[in-house]
Amino acid sequence: MRPFDALIIGGGAAGLWCAITAGRRGRRVAVLDHAERLGRKILISGGGRCNFTNLHASPANYLSANPHFCTSALARFRPEDFVREIELAGIAYHEKKLGQLFCDGRATQIVALLLDACAAAGVELVTSCRIEQVARVEAFVVQTSLGAFTAPRLVVATGGLSLPPTGASDLGYRLARQFGCAMVETAPALVPLTLPEADGLAGLSGLSTDCTVSAGGTAFREHLLVTHRGLSGPAILQASSYWHAGAALEIDLLPDQDAHELFTTARAAGSATLGSVLATRLPKRLAQWWLAGHGGDRPLQGLGAPALVALAEQLHRWRVVPAGSEGYRTAEVTRGGVDTHGLSSQTMEARAQPGLHFIGEVVDVTGWLGGYNFQWAWASGHAAGNAL
Repeated sequence: MRPFDALIIGGGAAGLWCAITAGRRGRRVAVLDHAERLGRKILISGGGRCNFTNLHASPANYLSANPHFCTSALARFRPEDFVREIELAGIAYHEKKLGQLFCDGRATQIVALLLDACAAAGVELVTSCRIEQVARVEAFVVQTSLGAFTAPRLVVATGGLSLPPTGASDLGYRLARQFGCAMVETAPALVPLTLPEADGLAGLSGLSTDCTVSAGGTAFREHLLVTHRGLSGPAILQASSYWHAGAALEIDLLPDQDAHELFTTARAAGSATLGSVLATRLPKRLAQWWLAGHGGDRPLQGLGAPALVALAEQLHRWRVVPAGSEGYRTAEVTRGGVDTHGLSSQTMEARAQPGLHFIGEVVDVTGWLGGYNFQWAWASGHAAGNAL
């Protein structure tokens, strides 16, 4: 049985950063991971360029049944703290939009940074290591396919159920239940949504448009993409985290404009039609589809004030009820997880089992699209690493 000061199950962003933080403090740490290669989710993130943080990360950008839980960790390890590590490693990066930071090169640079930092901090990385059993006697004992490991502190950084090809599993949730930790129901998040076959949108597949999408009282201004199965694009992915089965999405197709004012101004100016106004504001195929569902193109002069109000309302508040989502297969993250009411916000330690910590995606803290989930990984890993 190999003894350590701390064991970390999971070699993703949160687990590796926790190990680095603890290793730099002189702790003897081992990271156990079933994969042959660490950081697989990092490697595919951001289209292979890794959107490693967001400059604007704050508690407002995260969902949780305990919304204030993430405040402490995010305050103690900020985006600029990880940016400092990036710069020290000589990794070139850029801001794409809305505070999203990407590598100029490839995501492999981020994984290399983490692995090099682990080596410098004396962290032992144990790969191709299947977890068979976890128990606690005086210390935690982790039985694996490569033998037994023991430590007084155990960190669970196993991630969620999203993107199964990266090795996702429910191990972290099973460990939480085993040691008496409550759970918040999980669901796919940052995921494309499907629509009923009869919705009539199939002919618009591939179309993208700027809009505002609202779900659960939260609105996102981004692009929407129509797919052969439903809706995707940044606006939909963001809204999906707030969407629940059976609920409607509300889509504003003209987010910067007052459709009623456009119609009344055009009508007063002369011979404009409904279609001619929409043609200058919406993609052609979308304008044609919308007109077909709202009485077709016709002169604005023939439309009374009530009709213009109703048409404008339908442009600004198009209601869509998704049939479901694409599921964990394409979800970028998992919503829900280990209930944070049972964790210390300072150390990520479980109140029900002292010495046991949960960090990263396995916890009920879900960030927005755009680097926020990586920032939670770094921040929660840093919080736990400083407590080991």
